[in-house]
Amino acid sequence: MKSIALIPARYGATRFKGKLMAELKGKSVIRHTYDATVATGLFDEVIVATDSEIIFNEIVSHGGKAVMTTGEHESGTDRIAEAAQNLQADVIVNVQGDTPFVKKEPLEKLLEQFEHPSVQVGSLMQVLNDETLIADPNYVKVCVDKHMNALFFSRSVIPYPRNKAIPITYYEHIGVYAFRKQALIDFTTWPVSPLEDAEKVECLRFLENGVPMRMVVTDFMGVEIDTPEDLARAEELL
Repeated sequence: MKSIALIPARYGATRFKGKLMAELKGKSVIRHTYDATVATGLFDEVIVATDSEIIFNEIVSHGGKAVMTTGEHESGTDRIAEAAQNLQADVIVNVQGDTPFVKKEPLEKLLEQFEHPSVQVGSLMQVLNDETLIADPNYVKVCVDKHMNALFFSRSVIPYPRNKAIPITYYEHIGVYAFRKQALIDFTTWPVSPLEDAEKVECLRFLENGVPMRMVVTDFMGVEIDTPEDLARAEELL
């Protein structure tokens, strides 16, 4: 099974512009992510897909692979779909550019899901225990069924703890996806769906079009860099 990791990298992030070029312990966030993905040894190729010459040059000048994409994309998934059009691959993994703590084990578990022919799309999640983060809309929560397929993603608290007499496990969705190539291409043919548009959570487009998403629990994936505060937390972790 040939697998390729594509890292969508947009310079003009809404909440933290230029975050992928922010310095994190002497190296840009995007290079941390790229180097960590390569270091897993799981992929036939690792490629950054970007609309920014700054990011393109950052990767290529340090010996990495990058491709330029158009600037007008609704989501990172749309961006990597453009880059994937001419690639020969069975499974394409979308590693978000703002996840510098990429590790081998969770990505390996994610790829293993595609040994089952029925799995078209998969993603990662981790247990969220901090009540402040559970309530934070920057942290996307996910609920799953007994087969570990996603039921819903939301920036709100899900499930809502109406029954406070039982323990509730909250999962944070981690922005790492894997797709069969055709499922990725199909995604780009569908318009932005209503729930996706309301929540600004792109993977809802798959659920609204009837495509199950297999979720894999991982222990700890570090910090996604969405805000300057996240960057400070990442500095502490490193």
